Amino acid sequence: MTQNKSQSGYSQYAQAWTLDQDKVFLNHGSFGACPRQVLQKQSEYREQLEREPVQFFTRRMQPVIDESRESLANLIGADAIDLAFVPNATSGVNAVLRSIEFEPGDELLITDHAYNACHNALVYVADRCGAEVTVARVPFPIGSPSQVIDAVIERVTDRTRIAVIDHITSPTALVFPVKQIVEELAHRGVDTLIDGAHAPGMVPLNLHDIGAAYYTGNCHKWLCAPKSAGFLHVRADKQDALQPSVISHGYNVERRGYSRFQDYFDWIGTIDPTPWMCVRDSIEFVQSLMPGGMEQLMRHNNELAIAAQKHLCGAVGIVVPCPPDMIGSMATIPLSCDESEESELLDFTTVPTPTHRLKARLYSEHQIEVPIFFWPAFPQCVLRVSAQAYNTIDHFERLAKVLTKIC
Repeated sequence: MTQNKSQSGYSQYAQAWTLDQDKVFLNHGSFGACPRQVLQKQSEYREQLEREPVQFFTRRMQPVIDESRESLANLIGADAIDLAFVPNATSGVNAVLRSIEFEPGDELLITDHAYNACHNALVYVADRCGAEVTVARVPFPIGSPSQVIDAVIERVTDRTRIAVIDHITSPTALVFPVKQIVEELAHRGVDTLIDGAHAPGMVPLNLHDIGAAYYTGNCHKWLCAPKSAGFLHVRADKQDALQPSVISHGYNVERRGYSRFQDYFDWIGTIDPTPWMCVRDSIEFVQSLMPGGMEQLMRHNNELAIAAQKHLCGAVGIVVPCPPDMIGSMATIPLSCDESEESELLDFTTVPTPTHRLKARLYSEHQIEVPIFFWPAFPQCVLRVSAQAYNTIDHFERLAKVLTKIC
């Protein structure tokens, strides 16, 4: 893979972002990074909002949101009428889980690779109604996608009401075979809620083909939209029961040309709608970044992530923990560091939970921004790298050299 690099070590595409190029940023997966031209568009929308707020909210905002929704629907293989914008995928997960009426004894299924916030939402809902959370243990290192399917189906019983499944896992960066999982669960009468926080812009998407009852994702990660741009897709037969976390005017107002589902979610009070309005602009950006469009960008990032994982595993002396077809634009390696005392491992200054002190050291001493997660439980940990257009293999080689010295 040929890469043109600037003197800073970043690729030629880095100028599209405002990243501090004195640092090595290997964590696009956590919060994304919004490019200059999309930020400029957001600033223009915000100026319009503050110049004429009443006209903006009552007349000008909705047509732009509708254009963004249509653009997103075309990208992810969905019908716009089944899509609603939400602040983030966690909000989408909460909207679904807190709209469904569960009963005592119901089982709510999730995997041990799930995002902590979404696991918390499931536990909260289960605790309130007397349901039970069932956890499917997916191995990592892992040899094939079929092991994910087997682990999930093994935990299904006749009391399983819903399964929350990651499309791309956060701590382990694995691409799960969600279409096959949805099909297997549907055969057993179980609805699936897919947490696709990382999927849009990382892997090709066709929500019609996946067929999940519920699918939620972020646009601020790999689609590079401003923060607070997420979406919730709900299959038509499941929409009547769905409500947003905030009940507002849409509850008793029906608009011509919109579904009741959209009426509920489009207006949840006075918020900054500019992230949603910018989704179309962010899609246009990622489509235009490379000559081959988003397909080339996804392929570029995937190849770089696979190469990075192989290089890092070789540097620390471990076997690559997963097959390449389970990698998107992120990759994870298990770590085994010498320090073992809790006081030495935990950094309590981070939000929202303590993190590994090695993460702080990598940033403060080596200017490398990369996440380290305690997984599956303290003190075991994994390091996750992200590959975006602005990265080069040199960034991962720099990280590898540091890890060989301190791990």
